[in-house]
Order: sequence, then structure tokens, then C-alpha cells
Amino acid sequence: MINDMEVEFLKEEKVSIHIPKQLYDKILKEVEKSQGEFKSVDEYVQFVLEELLKEEEEYTYTPEEEEEIKKRLRALGYIS
Repeated sequence: MINDMEVEFLKEEKVSIHIPKQLYDKILKEVEKSQGEFKSVDEYVQFVLEELLKEEEEYTYTPEEEEEIKKRLRALGYIS
């Protein structure tokens, strides 16, 4: 039986990308090791890319904020 998440995955408009066969084979092994968590290489690749992009979207400090953090760490003796 297909769950709601799988239905959404199947309904989304798709495009093709090309990856080296060797990379595809490595991903396929990961899919097989996932014990059913991932149903296909496509699903695995989509998950990994979405997670990577989420990390990129996470908050980054401005240069001013970074300098303030460094000042505080210096004052606490963590960096010199």
C-alpha cells in the first residue's frame, strides 16, 4: 500500500539528471541497506538533496555577529 508521502513524491513534476554509473551503484546499495526507508534511487537522491539544501538555508551570522561572538569567546579565554 502506498502512503500519502509516496503519493506526493509520485505526483511531483520531475526532470532527469545524469550521474556516473558508479555513483548510481553506490546509491543503490544505500537504498538496499535502508530496509525499505527508500524505495528507489530517485527517492534517496531527492531526500539527500533536500537535506543538503535545508542545511544551506540555516541561519548564518553576519560579519558583525561573528566578530561579537569572537570577542566574547576571547573574553572567556576560549580563543586567543
